[in-house]
Amino acid sequence: MNWLQLTSEEQLSTIDEQSGNHPILIFKHSTRCSISAAALNRLERKWDDSKAGNLEIYFLDLIAQRNISNELAHRYNVAHQSPQILIIVSGKCVYDNSHLGISFDEISGVVNELNPA
Repeated sequence: MNWLQLTSEEQLSTIDEQSGNHPILIFKHSTRCSISAAALNRLERKWDDSKAGNLEIYFLDLIAQRNISNELAHRYNVAHQSPQILIIVSGKCVYDNSHLGISFDEISGVVNELNPA
């Protein structure tokens, strides 16, 4: 997986802009949480670029970047969870899930609904 690191609040404006052209996934990860590590591991093991379509993926270390995590909750009107994924389309969160609800199959299903063949 080619994670892009989310390290500044300014990147959120870029994400909003880019999400008008293709969906963006943000994975919020807590380095202090075993469930977060398990969710990340499961996601990375199942990831299949051919099924992910044109999804661009960002990784947020929410322990190091708590301010960005807080801004994500505010900007996209989602309750903070850890771990958590958000899928952003046209500047809006169209899907979120957390903990062991995070799965590549679910993500690829959402992507396929957004980009029907």
